[in-house]
Amino acid sequence: MRTRQRNRLFFTLVLALLLLGLAAAAVVGLLRKLTPKEEPDPHAGQIYLYDGFDWIWMTPLEGVPVNELTAGFFSSASGDICYIGEDYRTLRGVDVSEHQLEIDWPQVSRAGVDYAYVRMGWRGYTEGGLFEDARWETNLRGAADSGLQCGVYFFSQAVNAAEAIEEANFVLERIGDYRIDLPVIYDWEKIEDENARTAGLAKETRTDCAVAFCETVRRAGYEPGVYFNRELGYYGYDLTRLTDYCFWFSLPESPFPNFYYACDMWQYSFTETVPGIEGQTDMNLMFIKKNNE
Repeated sequence: MRTRQRNRLFFTLVLALLLLGLAAAAVVGLLRKLTPKEEPDPHAGQIYLYDGFDWIWMTPLEGVPVNELTAGFFSSASGDICYIGEDYRTLRGVDVSEHQLEIDWPQVSRAGVDYAYVRMGWRGYTEGGLFEDARWETNLRGAADSGLQCGVYFFSQAVNAAEAIEEANFVLERIGDYRIDLPVIYDWEKIEDENARTAGLAKETRTDCAVAFCETVRRAGYEPGVYFNRELGYYGYDLTRLTDYCFWFSLPESPFPNFYYACDMWQYSFTETVPGIEGQTDMNLMFIKKNNE
């Protein structure tokens, strides 16, 4: 009799546990249905930045060095923008063309300018002809004789690689007898004119042009470089194909070079006043990594 009672109690306990387990499973299932699913982060691996037009999410380019020169490394307390970090040595430089008219280069040098970029020439944006800057030889000779480091740039409106090579050779044929200390720069700029022959040029083609110019310059024994603003840097060039060249980044009237990728030079003003130069001129900082010297 006692054995029968024990068996009945045992089976009752087992049944209760079974029912409890089924209830728990039902509760877990209900909770799973009620708990919202975690959606994958749509911006995983991206960065949030200002591209000059708006704040955007952007996927960083692989293999393109990132800019270390953030706002905290610069000061304008002296009235001019200065790098106050410890990792770089900086040089201050002007870039000029015939538009600055006659320049007193000894006075420019005494004003603390370390280097000069001289426009050697340009391509027209309608007919596409090649032209020399009217004062490039005078400026290049005057800057060099006054002790400044010197470089040249060419204002391009190339629409294909063949034209970019033509531009590079146009420069190389003329600078051979001059001291060139700095990279020879490819300066393609967007022209806001419906008659511009470069209107609608594709990013890939524009990058092809930059590579063609730079490689032609390199084969001639000069260091090449590419000039661009924030729009071209983010949207106009494939920077992964240009990392072997000097980057000259233009962002005037900004307290620091506000660009995600690293640059070798920063054009920080279009309106600088420099003794020896009539009117306003562009001003730049060159960054030289101390442990690379």
